[in-house]
Amino acid sequence: MDDPKATVTKDGIRIYNTTSDFDGIRKSCQVTAQILDEVAEHVAPGKTTLELEYFIAKRVEELGATSATIGYRGYSHASCISVNHVVCHGIPGDKKLKDGDVLNIDVTVIVDGWFGDSSRMYVAGSLPRKAERLIEVTHDALMIGIETVKPGNTFGDIGHAIQKFVEGNRMSVVRDFCGHGVGRVFHAPPNVLHYGRAGSGAVLEEGMIFTIEPMVNLGRADTKVLADDWTAVTRDKSLSAQFEHCVGVTASGCEIFTTSPTGKFYPTWG
Repeated sequence: MDDPKATVTKDGIRIYNTTSDFDGIRKSCQVTAQILDEVAEHVAPGKTTLELEYFIAKRVEELGATSATIGYRGYSHASCISVNHVVCHGIPGDKKLKDGDVLNIDVTVIVDGWFGDSSRMYVAGSLPRKAERLIEVTHDALMIGIETVKPGNTFGDIGHAIQKFVEGNRMSVVRDFCGHGVGRVFHAPPNVLHYGRAGSGAVLEEGMIFTIEPMVNLGRADTKVLADDWTAVTRDKSLSAQFEHCVGVTASGCEIFTTSPTGKFYPTWG
């Protein structure tokens, strides 16, 4: 075990003390959420994703945090920015955003040893109707999954609820990537699948902390990773969207640690 502040279940899932340790994860997650709020004002046609990355990296430093992704497995940026048919792990670059582009921005920071991880969707300029519907379904799928989080339910319950809702709206859930345990380590068990069978998987217990981050495609669920070994795209080039919250299991349900301080989690806040 590489985290002395956690106890570990037989499934390898870390359980934290809900009174003291939740304070730590809450602080790091709110720094992440603040940065994601602030970058919203900079997403516009003509901007490059590298410009957005520069802003994010600067704010991480100014807020006294450390980027969890710079140097992680050779990655060199403080954010992943995934545009249109990029599912996740998009690398910031010089290509300019066009009117109607939709993008996911994913940021993880470390504050006092705790990892705060979240992502959300943004739009450059006007929001096309098909993209708006995709974003709406993806956001609602995340919140439906979160509604199932309480002691005694299972991780399969989370995945089943998300899959049923997404497929009921004639969209597809990406199966190649998943949520994960988080806390004083970046990635830990369990793998939080966004599909599955109700009642399956490990049982949720008070003190567990993990991300739920469904990726939803307008077309088929299939993805592929490009030659850079990071960027994942839809095989059929259909649009993809993702929302991610970090949550902790409480005695009666769950707490969302990455709520937007100014109500900007959903991209039509303006």
